[in-house]
Amino acid sequence: MNDIHSKIQSRSAHVGVIGQGYVGLPLALVFEEAGFTVTGFDVDANKVQAISRGESYIKHIGPERVVAAVRSGRYRATNDFDALSACDAILICVPTPLGRHREPDNSFIHATAREIAKRLRRGQLVVLESTTYPGTTDEEVRPILESTGLRCPEDFFLAFSPEREDPGRKDFTTKSIPKIVGGVEPRSTEVAALLYGAALEKVVAVSTSRVAESSKLLENIFRSVNIALVNELKMIFDKMNIDIWEVIEAAKTKPFGFMPFYPGPGLGGHCIPLDPFYLSWKAAEYGSWTRFIELAGEINTRMPSYVVHRVSQALNEDAQGINGSKVLVLGLSYKANIDDDRESPSYELIELLQHAGAQVDFCDPHFPVARKGRHHNLKLQSVPCDAAVFARYDVILMSTAHDVFKDASLYRAAKLVVDTRNALAPLLVGTAGGPRVVKA
Repeated sequence: MNDIHSKIQSRSAHVGVIGQGYVGLPLALVFEEAGFTVTGFDVDANKVQAISRGESYIKHIGPERVVAAVRSGRYRATNDFDALSACDAILICVPTPLGRHREPDNSFIHATAREIAKRLRRGQLVVLESTTYPGTTDEEVRPILESTGLRCPEDFFLAFSPEREDPGRKDFTTKSIPKIVGGVEPRSTEVAALLYGAALEKVVAVSTSRVAESSKLLENIFRSVNIALVNELKMIFDKMNIDIWEVIEAAKTKPFGFMPFYPGPGLGGHCIPLDPFYLSWKAAEYGSWTRFIELAGEINTRMPSYVVHRVSQALNEDAQGINGSKVLVLGLSYKANIDDDRESPSYELIELLQHAGAQVDFCDPHFPVARKGRHHNLKLQSVPCDAAVFARYDVILMSTAHDVFKDASLYRAAKLVVDTRNALAPLLVGTAGGPRVVKA
């Protein structure tokens, strides 16, 4: 069993990464760039083919990195899971969505664990990276793997290491973000920490996989609760005719004891809208009720409805109803300047506006066509980012503050702008002949 230690130290260990999306692809590239042989697994044949051609399907990951990795001969992608048997370390980066009633859906984790179990051999390390509730690694993944007759740690190692990807960041990367690692027992922690330490700049080992699972939830619950707080204050201050953005700017001049969070049209991304409910669901198993989490979720999930209400109010002030109005939504991504639309509130905004009778289009240079998702299928194409096009609409709704939208000339002939990000108001308010701007 010391064989895996020597393989990691000599960079001869073969690393398998299951899932080649926003988490798995950059992780695979980091290990290849550290000198490891890497196989990326994905059930999506289009992703496998794109990697084989040296293409990147994620905007913030440059195609030159994929090309270099493939040409090195150390990285390839496949949908043949039999190749798992050749891997010394297997990293699981699969989706963990919520069900219709906000219950955790670990079916992808379970299915992946069963695929690994079919090929599990002595000396392998398995690490779960998918966000989940405490206990998943040792209570759900471990029994599936041990159903083979192999035992941890006598025959294989098992750990959890939460992904901390933040697409589009320039100051931190997959390699430089500290990596938390917790095994189901101490030897697994040691081996997993050794592996990640060979490719990433800093590894933080914790006592158990449950601590590692919980740390990821705490990070995102912290953000969810604080975003809910400023969203609630935004709605209150609007009624008082107080600008929440000015309030935040004033408060953050305090050099201690305050951290700014910003309101928006709703939560997006895979982590913050979903992860807190993994803990609230698990807590109920122990007879505990996570009231902060549930309240934050309630506030954040009603923000799209609040924004549509503000759009309706703004149109009414122009003596126009929302029914029959032409609305242009700016941005499908969940945050600025990336091509990641997971859980983006823009989809719900568009559907709510359509339900209210509006004729809705969107503009996003990152999405020529709106993707079909688990819960949405808009069947819309992006309109050009052009002043003449923008002038056709009764109201322009800023949902995602892409840099390309921060050009005042785009709005020179626009009638009304509703700004949920305080991105356009500083540019347009007070501009002679410009549109009326409403913050929402």
